[in-house]
Amino acid sequence: MIFLFILQIIVFAILSTPNNSIAEIFSGNSRFLNPKNLVQVINQLPIAMFLTTGITLLMISGKLDLSTGANGTLCAMVVAALLRDGMPLVPTLLIAIFLGVFVGFVNAVLVNELRVAPFVATIATTYIAQGVTHVIADKLAILIDNPYIRFYGTETLGGVMPVTALVSIVFMIITGIVLHQTRLGRRIYLVGGNPQAAMLSGVNPKKTSYVLFMVCGLFSAFAGITYAARQMSGNMSGISAARYQGITAAVLGGIAFGGGSGGMAGAFVGLLVLNTFTNGLTTIGTSVYFNQIATGLLLIFALTLDFIQQKQAEKVVA
Repeated sequence: MIFLFILQIIVFAILSTPNNSIAEIFSGNSRFLNPKNLVQVINQLPIAMFLTTGITLLMISGKLDLSTGANGTLCAMVVAALLRDGMPLVPTLLIAIFLGVFVGFVNAVLVNELRVAPFVATIATTYIAQGVTHVIADKLAILIDNPYIRFYGTETLGGVMPVTALVSIVFMIITGIVLHQTRLGRRIYLVGGNPQAAMLSGVNPKKTSYVLFMVCGLFSAFAGITYAARQMSGNMSGISAARYQGITAAVLGGIAFGGGSGGMAGAFVGLLVLNTFTNGLTTIGTSVYFNQIATGLLLIFALTLDFIQQKQAEKVVA
């Protein structure tokens, strides 16, 4: 993926010059390498990074959550509605975070107690979250007028690094440290790789599942709050489609759907590959519809690599 990331930069840098010339890159005529465009790439990271962090944890444990986008959109709408009605900022944020975690808890109950497949359970909560969002919005966007929210959503460090991007990177790094350096992290890999062995080792897969679904809901709430801060509003479109970015980035980063493998660094590289790819296509003037097709082909490419790697691993074990 790192090689693919570097290759993308080279290809889009060339294709975004007036005459598709390598020489024009060094003369500063590449639209892709324009500083403003690179800042735009960074600006696109925070929301997807929060979602990717939560989804990566779940996928390593062998589970999946498709409700993250709808959950985050609901949290953004709740923030906007409560601030509009005069509630102080801190209680508003705490309520939004609690709501995100609660949706994750409901997902865990459906999966662990009712034995519903994660795919089906999280689709159900997606519909519920979308419906509640529409009820709160009543077909209208709710504007936010709060200086602290505006600061978080619009402020940059040195005119380059958005505060939202910095916060999301810090959370991803902390989560990566927990995943690779703590007992909980080892349990996550064990549960994803071999649930039966985990139980024999004294690890409770159900308890781990509850924790991870709720943590995923927590990061969905963070994504929703970030979206509300950047848009200074809550609206019905929100980040519902962004869940696919998180899943795609995780797969690109080497996270297997079967669980037990991958890491947060790989997911971050996958997110960079995905964002660079979509931004590069836009920079060279391709249509939005072709971008969707190309992104789907990129995901198929990543899944093919994952399949080949699994087959190679099976041969080594054999």
